[in-house]
Amino acid sequence: MSGSAEDKEKIVSAFGGKKGLIDAGFPAIAFLISFNITKDLWNSLIASIAISVVLTIIRLVMKDTIQHALSGFIGTLISAWFANRTGNPSDVFVPKLLTNLGYGTVYLIANLVGWPILGVMLGPILGENFAWRNDPARKKAYIRASWIWVGLFFGRLVVQTPIYFSDNLNLLGAVNLAMGYPLFFLTAYGTWVVLRGVPTTVPPDEKSD
Repeated sequence: MSGSAEDKEKIVSAFGGKKGLIDAGFPAIAFLISFNITKDLWNSLIASIAISVVLTIIRLVMKDTIQHALSGFIGTLISAWFANRTGNPSDVFVPKLLTNLGYGTVYLIANLVGWPILGVMLGPILGENFAWRNDPARKKAYIRASWIWVGLFFGRLVVQTPIYFSDNLNLLGAVNLAMGYPLFFLTAYGTWVVLRGVPTTVPPDEKSD
């Protein structure tokens, strides 16, 4: 069943979990604070990269999974490259806008063709693999839950893109953070609520045991 607390934790962890969000969010906070104090783009980019490096080292020392820390570090480097290339501080958020566009498009297309991304991601994690494909109720649940993520990704774009073009760095940074942590957990919780109402599909090979 997908209604257990264990499955809820699995769903949140599949998208990076709390530590993954910290690894992704703190470098942006460091950049905003540094830029507001120094008004120096290069030093602010170095500050964000340094924070990302420290977080990665902490994960290594604590023997935590470093997948998301490394992803955050790579993302920070890409963001720094964008901003340094153009000299526009707001461009540090361009990769995140592009990422939301990419994810939103993939989730949308996958839903339309009947292969919801959440089913592909969570099916193996929840022990049903791709057996949900032959379970109409479970498949519909995955599609409904995936629409929530489509709304998240495109919602971020709709709100943040105009702010980006207004060249208001602090507002963009604040909105980016507000639509990051809170909306992520709300969306992950919504995913669990949708999926918990429909039993996980038992793979054929397990039924025969």
